[in-house]
Amino acid sequence: MSETPDERPGEPPRERADQPPRERPGELPEEQPRAQTGEEDGKRTAEQRAETAPEPPRAPAGAGAGLTGRQRLVKGLWPPRVTRAQLTVALLLFVLGLGLAIQVRSHNDSSALRGARQEDLVRILDELDDRTQRLEDEKQSLESQRTELENSSDQAEEARKQTVEKERQLGILAGTVAAQGPGITVTVEDPKHRVKADMLLDTIQELRAAGAEAIQIGDVRVVASTYLTDEGKSVRIDGHKVEAPFRFKVIGKSQDLTPALSIPGGVVQTLEKEQATVVVQEEKKIVVDALRPAKTPDYAQSSSR
Repeated sequence: MSETPDERPGEPPRERADQPPRERPGELPEEQPRAQTGEEDGKRTAEQRAETAPEPPRAPAGAGAGLTGRQRLVKGLWPPRVTRAQLTVALLLFVLGLGLAIQVRSHNDSSALRGARQEDLVRILDELDDRTQRLEDEKQSLESQRTELENSSDQAEEARKQTVEKERQLGILAGTVAAQGPGITVTVEDPKHRVKADMLLDTIQELRAAGAEAIQIGDVRVVASTYLTDEGKSVRIDGHKVEAPFRFKVIGKSQDLTPALSIPGGVVQTLEKEQATVVVQEEKKIVVDALRPAKTPDYAQSSSR
């Protein structure tokens, strides 16, 4: 066989230009450059934007640098930021609390028997029962009088008797006639001259509420129109000067009058707080002989026919 001019004996055959290169044993084919995908383009674009983006403004060096977590919490809570709604709610709660406090205080002040002993409470209940019984008896008496007037054959004579009796009773209440009967005497010693007219008026009112039918202080008869005023170290009753010791003569049921003055927070305790001495004595017969002149009303007239 004839050899080609390019091939020589003992040399390996050469590759032709028009033939593809042969792979030699032990050699790896060269890696072809890979085409860039759209994902790599997006990553590079994001990296370029991040490099070119402006840096965010930094806080001043002295604003929060070096603060602990507790200091930052206190700085965030103080000074407090209060809204108008929160102020309104706080004001309403304050007014509500104030009203409740005033109500509780007034309730505590008005209950004078809160700290009373059981014996005192029992005595007061007995006094109330006696008052109720007395009013019931008076009611029955009036009903009996009405029945007698309706059933009496001589209504005119019966009416005259009742008129005389009623005149006597009204005279006692008005102070125009003397009166006598069981009751108590009350003596108020006032060495410090601290007993005032209002304290004596409270005593009179307490006695009237307990059923006193006639009251005399010193030489002055106490009636519905009686008034008391202070004058230096003394007291004027209906214009008459009365000095200590003040002596009350009271006609009524002593079992009702004495406890009424001695209840906790009553007249006796009030006067003793002013360093006065109060002595109450029960008497079987009290004479009230101070009189007041009968006054004819200027304008009021009887409406009975």
